[in-house]
Amino acid sequence: MKIAVRMDDITPDMDWQKFKRFQALLEEYGIRPLIGVVPDSQDDNLSCGGNGKEREVFFEEIRRLRQQGWVIALHGYQHVYTQKKGGLFPLNHFSEFAGISYEKQKHMLRQAVDILTSNGITTDIFMAPAHSYDRNTLRALRELGFTGVTDGFGARPYRYQGLTFYPVAFRLSLSRKRKKGITTMVVHTNTMTEKDFARCRDIFEKESVISYEELLNEPAVRRGFFGHALEYTLAWVKHCLVRFL
Repeated sequence: MKIAVRMDDITPDMDWQKFKRFQALLEEYGIRPLIGVVPDSQDDNLSCGGNGKEREVFFEEIRRLRQQGWVIALHGYQHVYTQKKGGLFPLNHFSEFAGISYEKQKHMLRQAVDILTSNGITTDIFMAPAHSYDRNTLRALRELGFTGVTDGFGARPYRYQGLTFYPVAFRLSLSRKRKKGITTMVVHTNTMTEKDFARCRDIFEKESVISYEELLNEPAVRRGFFGHALEYTLAWVKHCLVRFL
C-alpha cells in the first residue's frame, strides 16, 4: 500500500526543533507532505514555546515550503474545542466546528481563509481539528471554494457531499500489510518521541511512501450509504479503543 504523510498542528508556537528534525527526515527520503496550518491558534496545548525568530517568519516559512512542493491544508481556525460533538467522523467527541450553526461555521472558516490569504497562502484542502466536522462544515467549505478534505477511512480517495476525501489510516500497522490502495499517516511533531522518529524512519525505509501531491492526483471513487456507515462505525470503534484500552 502507498502511504502519504500529513503533519497536523502547524503553528508559530510549535516545537520547531522537532519540526525541523522531521523535515530533515522527509527530505532525506524525498517525501513532501501535507501540513495543516492553524491560522490563528488559541490552543494552549499547541504552544511549545517555539523560537522567537521562527515565529516572526512563520508564514514566510510556510510559503517557502509550498514552493518546495509541500501541500498546505487549512487546519481549522483557532483550534479551540467548544463542542462535545463527534460529527460525521467520530474519532473524537469534541470539536471546533461540529454542532455549530452553518452561518457561524462559515464565518469562522472565512476568517481563517482571510488570515492565510493576507499572508500570501491559498489552499482548497481542509483538515478538521480533532477530525470532527458535520454537514454544515462541508456545506460551508464548498461555498468557500474548498474541494478536498483530509479525513475518512478507505484505500483510495472518495467523493462525498461535493468534496473529495483523502482517507487517513485506521491503523497504520494494518495498512502496511495491504498490497493495494493508498492511505495517509498522521504525524504530530510536537509530541514525537525518539521511538516515534525511529518508527517513521522504518516506515520511510521499508514502505512505498509518496509525496502528498501524488495522492491528490489519484482518481476518486463514489462511496455509497453502506461505505459511509462502515466508516462511521470504524471511527466509533477506534474512539472506544483509544479511550478504554
